Amino acid sequence: MEILHVSAECYPVAKAGGLGDVVGALPKYLNKQGHIAKVVIPMYRTKFLYAHEWDVVHKGYTNLGNWWFEFTVIRERHNVLGFDLYLVDINGLLDREKIYGYDDDSERFTAFQIAVLDWLSAWQHQPDVVHVHDHHTALIPFMMKYCYKYAGLSNIPTVLTIHNAQYQGWMGWDKTIYLPRWDTWRWGMLDWNNHINPLASGIKCAWKVTTVSPSYLEELKYMSNGLEALFEYEKGKCSGILNGIDVDIWDPAIDAYLDNHYSIEEAEAGKAKNKMLLCEQFGLDFDKPLISFIGRLVGEKGADLLPGAIGDSFYHIGRRMNFLVLGTGFPEVESALSALKPLGQYDYNVYIGYNESLSHLIYAGSDFLLMPSRVEPCGLNQMYSMRYGTVPMVRRTGGLKDTVIDVGDKGGYGLSYNDATVGDITHAVWRATELYHDHKKMNEVRTTMMELDFSWDRSVRQYVQLYTGLI
Repeated sequence: MEILHVSAECYPVAKAGGLGDVVGALPKYLNKQGHIAKVVIPMYRTKFLYAHEWDVVHKGYTNLGNWWFEFTVIRERHNVLGFDLYLVDINGLLDREKIYGYDDDSERFTAFQIAVLDWLSAWQHQPDVVHVHDHHTALIPFMMKYCYKYAGLSNIPTVLTIHNAQYQGWMGWDKTIYLPRWDTWRWGMLDWNNHINPLASGIKCAWKVTTVSPSYLEELKYMSNGLEALFEYEKGKCSGILNGIDVDIWDPAIDAYLDNHYSIEEAEAGKAKNKMLLCEQFGLDFDKPLISFIGRLVGEKGADLLPGAIGDSFYHIGRRMNFLVLGTGFPEVESALSALKPLGQYDYNVYIGYNESLSHLIYAGSDFLLMPSRVEPCGLNQMYSMRYGTVPMVRRTGGLKDTVIDVGDKGGYGLSYNDATVGDITHAVWRATELYHDHKKMNEVRTTMMELDFSWDRSVRQYVQLYTGLI
């Protein structure tokens, strides 16, 4: 079975969040199970592009409305990611360093999707499934069904995976001229609330829709930024498949970013060595529990609550713990977290920015990982942390609810709370501090977490079953 994944991100080529991690891992594990999975993304000007060798596999010429453009498709020569990786280049649109954040993102990703379908139309054979990810590629199911030039692709099954429904790619109706000539009787397949809504269109037109956790699918029926009624209407073709993690990359025994490796049997000593490095680097107290946050400093992640929760913890619980924050995001959140640094007493620090190697060290050296997310479709950080023996402190939402069982419940191994509030976070910090000083219980929890299987194997079997049902 051959599956073509179309995405805006793919780790380690270009990543802004969990979407990149998933698209960088799922195809590899599909290939391991004997299938042929390929990935195509835009050709951003990233380090990965210049560090590898490429072959040109296709050149085409097409249009975005009245603008005609040439595009080139290249393939990574040595299969270094474990699957065929293709990049689409369009001069003036995709030849940029950043993935998102430009005023013409609508034009960029619409042109990318058109180029992908033009290229796919030129294949001598057809893939068994086209699997698209999030709104950046969600117009593909519509175009494959209703654009006349792609009539030859209309029988290929399509799957849309929603990694985050808050972002939907809205466009005004004036931009319908961007699409290749289409059946205007089908305008309702593009429309949602008098706008072109690519994500809504993908939900309507894809043969199957998946979300990245079962609980997130249920949440979307009452919290999906205006698409609640659509998710309820289309629930028959929707399913929630929990993401996995790439255990070849995220393994404390072989992690290329770590100097001090450890297995489950050596976890206590191995984590202590990594914690010592963190404490030395950031001026923290090794004897106190280390509670860390890794992620985007935005409201979805609850990052705006961190300054208040850290301050309240020090005030109400005492300076019995360390806090370390790694991330970048809203300037006001960055400023508030930076403003706490002078008040630290060898128990607080923050690193504003993105640093992949540091994130691995934090997973390995921290005692707890804080995730007070307001929205968390799946969450990978809590899976990484458990793989490294770091106790997750999570709000019960989305994938966090599906993957973390509170230590107070039967078989529990994490710390969970109900609300994204300073009070709930502070109470979780108190519980973490108490757990840390219960040496026997802490080691039991650590062992339980590290023995859990969050690999892609189970999830891949569910995707294969989904694909097979379509074919």
